[in-house]
Amino acid sequence: MADRRRTFFQLAWTALTNGYAAGFLKGNIYRGTLKRFCLPGLNCYSCPGALGACPVGSFQAALTGTSPHFPAYVLGFLLFFGALAGRLVCGWLCPFGLVQDLLHKIPGVKKRKNLPGHSVLLRLKYVVLAALVVILPLLARDELLNVSDPWFCKYLCPSGTLMGGVPLLALNEGFRGAAGLIFGWKSLILVALMLLSVKCFRPFCKYLCPLGAFYGFFNTVALFRYRFRPDRCTGCGACAQRCPMGVALPQRPNSAECIRCGRCLEVCPTDALTGALKRDSEASSAAKPQRQSP
Repeated sequence: MADRRRTFFQLAWTALTNGYAAGFLKGNIYRGTLKRFCLPGLNCYSCPGALGACPVGSFQAALTGTSPHFPAYVLGFLLFFGALAGRLVCGWLCPFGLVQDLLHKIPGVKKRKNLPGHSVLLRLKYVVLAALVVILPLLARDELLNVSDPWFCKYLCPSGTLMGGVPLLALNEGFRGAAGLIFGWKSLILVALMLLSVKCFRPFCKYLCPLGAFYGFFNTVALFRYRFRPDRCTGCGACAQRCPMGVALPQRPNSAECIRCGRCLEVCPTDALTGALKRDSEASSAAKPQRQSP
């Protein structure tokens, strides 16, 4: 039931934030006022239907131009959503997360949570965040033109390839002639990730997404987080078995890998895991015996 609600919300959010129908009809992108604002997930600026901008792309745009500047608005936007919800954004508000979820639902393939070398691969997304999103765009500048490449967007981002590159090439014959080796390389990455998504739950989110890496820093302090009540836990292990991200449950419900999908909350038979929107006083009063009147 939790998965159905989440999938419905993801579909509705993706349709709402990519609702510029004229872009798909005319083969162009929306450039109106709304495009000045970021969306919380990995929502490609170049998608024909996108009404907002990707925060990673916007962050890199500030660093790579002829007059690089500190991306104060984008960083503030990311800090706000990180402090508010952490990686709940990944689980509920990211279009490419939805794509991976739907692919993983394809039957007939033996599923597994994680890829071999999972514990090492988890660190890759932090390398991507540091190197491809910040360091290289800022420092690897063309000496003649004084510009840099948006390294993550240009060389890796599968969301941009699927939601921006593929539709634009399909709708514009002239663009197809301009597609080169870089688009071919990114297409290979996209196909590999899509195939892996059928077998493994959200491989891009687990191992490569810089946005997930950033939001994960806030999981333990976000306004919305999970709470573990050890006094209620029976040690049944249902939560750990149900978690698709391989989080060490129930001890670490606010791990940086948790995308707040809600599966663990749904299967916990004693409500030992709960959402933290409940007031602390409610949780503490439930754990303490009530005082008797004299």
